[in-house]
This record gives sequence, C-alpha cells and structure tokens, in this order.
Amino acid sequence: MTNGELYEMAVKAAENSYNKYSRFRVGAALLAENGRVYTGCNIENASYSLTNCAERTAVFKAVSEGVTGFKAIAIAGSSTDDFTKPCNPCGACLQVLSEFCGSDMVIILANGWFRLSDFMPFRFTEDSMK
Repeated sequence: MTNGELYEMAVKAAENSYNKYSRFRVGAALLAENGRVYTGCNIENASYSLTNCAERTAVFKAVSEGVTGFKAIAIAGSSTDDFTKPCNPCGACLQVLSEFCGSDMVIILANGWFRLSDFMPFRFTEDSMK
C-alpha cells in the first residue's frame, strides 16, 4: 500500500466523523504489520474531554481485535472538503501510538511523511519509568 492510498483511506474515514461541536472532521487509517488497515474518525461529545480523536479510535479498534503491531498511520483533517493542509496528531494520540509503535513509525500527513520521533522525540515509555 502506498502512502497516497493510505492517506485517501484517512480522508474517506473522515466522512464518518461526529463533529457536532468543532465542525472539524478528522480521519485516520492505521496500517498494521499484518497488512490490514484500521480506520477511525474523531467522535466528539458535549463533555469535550470525552471526545476521542481519529487516531486513537483506529488504534483502539485494532487493539480490541488483538492487533498491536503497526507500520504507518495516515491522518487527514478539515473543516471543509479541502484535505490538502496537514492535520498534526495531538499529544495524547502521539503517546497512544508510542505505546504500540517504535520511534520510526511512519506518520503520513497531507504535506508528506514523518516519523513518530519527529513529533515526539522524548516518548514516555515503560523504560522511561524505570
């Protein structure tokens, strides 16, 4: 699967976004090591702290099915139908990704691809707690 194909899956996933409050749609497409893709969208709540981001939705779907190894994630977000601007993952999503992925995990945005370490060079890990 190409980065472009994974990004298009993220754009498609954004169509299912429940964004009643922010009016900002986000979709994520998470490529597992087994080749399967898990998609997610942002799901908002009137109690805003209960909102779940697209990235975490995709990760939680995969983990709930027993999958914990991932190669890449594409993230697309927009308040319009223009998904050409990057939508960076938030700190909470980066930390969840770091629980299951190494620092070389690929993150695909509208403006290119990056590594998890580009966004989070000092990850909080089990080793950092010792």
